[in-house]
Amino acid sequence: MDTAGGGPATPEGVRGAPARPGRVIVATVLVGVLLIAALGAGAASLYREFYSPRAFVQHYLELLQERRTAEALALPGVAVDSADLESAGLPATASEALLRPDALAALTDAEITGESTDGDRTQITVSYTAGGYSGRTTFSVQHDTNEGLLPRWRFARSPLSVMKLTVDGSMRFAVNGFEVDKRQVSLDGADVDPTAAVPLLVFSPGLYSVNVDTAISATPGVAVLADAPLASVPVELQAQPTDEFISVVQSRVEDFLTACAQQQVLQPTGCPFGFTVRNRIDDAPTWSIVQQPVVTVVPDGAGWRIPSADAVAHIVVDIRSIFDGSVRTVEEDVAFRVDGEITVLPDGTASILVGGSPSD
Repeated sequence: MDTAGGGPATPEGVRGAPARPGRVIVATVLVGVLLIAALGAGAASLYREFYSPRAFVQHYLELLQERRTAEALALPGVAVDSADLESAGLPATASEALLRPDALAALTDAEITGESTDGDRTQITVSYTAGGYSGRTTFSVQHDTNEGLLPRWRFARSPLSVMKLTVDGSMRFAVNGFEVDKRQVSLDGADVDPTAAVPLLVFSPGLYSVNVDTAISATPGVAVLADAPLASVPVELQAQPTDEFISVVQSRVEDFLTACAQQQVLQPTGCPFGFTVRNRIDDAPTWSIVQQPVVTVVPDGAGWRIPSADAVAHIVVDIRSIFDGSVRTVEEDVAFRVDGEITVLPDGTASILVGGSPSD
């Protein structure tokens, strides 16, 4: 049957059924998918920035850059005990004296350059500039045992290292300007062996410049880069005597020889020169030092020594002949050599023991 409009008949209710709701459902599903994807991307970005192994290592580096050493030590896996050190083949008695802001050199430009996974451990490689020197270090990170809902990480191998520092010629030295005394950082205290290496815990990465600058001895700075976790960093330093110290020793040696010359005997007691006669002396001899030795000072284990140096004394003595009783005046130069040992005492003063012998 035709309708008034002349078109085909349409069942009632079909003409008014629109197609739009289907498209709305599809659009809603699409928005949901995009929202989930965005949330996933945001979560991934959040994880990468705050909760990933690289974020954990980056935070450690930032703490070192800002010299916040106490917070760096508090990070999981940083602090070590004697058992950790022994298992790594390091001295169990390493001192913590350098784990402080005053002993750190500048650390800049730190950035993550690599990341890889091996089993339950993640290796994070970083590059940086430490005290003006470029470096590269790889840290091993694993899940923390105290992990909760959010991932937490810890160093699988502590980023601390041990500097084995041997300083000959001085009980005191400085690391990056921070003053250290061997007797303060050794378990042996005042009985520490001055020639033994002193083990000191240090942060890695880090540049450590060691020098001696005292009234007695000095050295140019020696810089070492600690760039590996739980590694040994050996440093050996030989202090040299200062000009001031050599001048003081020269003066003390001259005073000693002058005192020797005041003894009016042929063989001054405890002195490196003397004179022998076969006849009798008619009067007490007179000594004078006509050539003082030119003193130098060289390292000798924990102390110092004075290498043998030439000197000349002069004697004037009247000698009476045992045959005819005649008296004659003898004036003679007596060559001899001077040496000595110098011990630096606990209070920083030096004990000088002068010796010597007649010249051959």
